Amino acid sequence: MSEDILDIKDLRVVYHSDLGLVKAVDNVSFKVTKGEIVALVGESGSGKSTLGLTIIRLLPPSARILSGRILFKGVDILKLSENEMRKIRGNRITMVFQEPNVALNPSFRILDFLYDTIVTHKGKISKNEVIRYSIELLKIVRIPSPESVIKRYPHELSGGMKQRVLIAAAIANKPDLLIADEPTSALDVSIQAQIIELFESLKNEIGMAIIFITHNMGVAAQIADRIAIMYAGKILEMGKTSQIFENPLHPYTKGLLKAVPKISSEGKRAVLEPIPGSIPDLVNPPPGCRFHPRCPYAMDICRKEEPPMIYVEENHCVACWLYNKR
Repeated sequence: MSEDILDIKDLRVVYHSDLGLVKAVDNVSFKVTKGEIVALVGESGSGKSTLGLTIIRLLPPSARILSGRILFKGVDILKLSENEMRKIRGNRITMVFQEPNVALNPSFRILDFLYDTIVTHKGKISKNEVIRYSIELLKIVRIPSPESVIKRYPHELSGGMKQRVLIAAAIANKPDLLIADEPTSALDVSIQAQIIELFESLKNEIGMAIIFITHNMGVAAQIADRIAIMYAGKILEMGKTSQIFENPLHPYTKGLLKAVPKISSEGKRAVLEPIPGSIPDLVNPPPGCRFHPRCPYAMDICRKEEPPMIYVEENHCVACWLYNKR
């Protein structure tokens, strides 16, 4: 039986704004097991990044956790003090962000950046040991000529190389869980493929669990063991990657799949079927199912009552009245 690395239960997170409370994550529950990659997929504003920041407890001051539990290897990290959380953050749980230029200090060489990361959690360690370990990390993330790269500044590296440096820092202490927030969105397609392959090899070699946040169903298909579909702060469907692609259940999931670019029958250009409408206002979300204003199958009950999450088949669940009619 697989070991649960993360078990989130009934999590609710809001942001304080001038217009009221933004319900960014609303009653979310899911698990991640050891050596598993779970992709969180949804449009911008669906709550994916907020969920990631909540797990690692790096929410901005305007955010507040209303309720729920985040069990990390059986320990509710929401009950830990900040000092206790610092021992976990960057050590047992790490995060790779979307834009490497923001994470890397332009005045620091790559070695300086890795040095801070390594020493913070490993304690007393000689500079020569840090250099050796930094080179080893850069080799793991497949950076060529690491002995040279550690002496460079961020502006001397390509976007893909900088993202690999961030991944190297994130795996420095062999974490149990790595959260990757849109790590390939700013890269071109060929580099995206290399980063995806890198995450897969890290999962296999280190055995870490990975939460991969993306808006791209194509990327999720390549990397994930399971996929959770998020919309307006809620998980609407979750299942194995094969289940989501071969038998999508929720109308929103079907819409996301139709929005993936396809080559037309003439082979001339990509055919897109965008989902009409936009994500609702999360200060005053619609009653019932939050997707109903955009759903072609919406019924009266969808507009009045929120659908419960039910299992339609093993490992495959959905929150939709089409599968749970009263």
